[in-house]
Amino acid sequence: MNLKRFFGGLLTILGIVGLIYTAVIFADTSGGTRDIKSLIIYGILGIVFFTSGISLVRTTKDES
Repeated sequence: MNLKRFFGGLLTILGIVGLIYTAVIFADTSGGTRDIKSLIIYGILGIVFFTSGISLVRTTKDES
């Protein structure tokens, strides 16, 4: 089992969860400052984790 591929998959899943959580917060937001800060933080972390996970899975060669 390739550790880089596993870690890339884990980062991708964490990114998807972060983006889904951002969408849930966005749907329930009342427009307060605290809501907007959490939207920005979770959204940016979700995007960073998702893109880094996808690129790690993509660039890792499949060696058996």
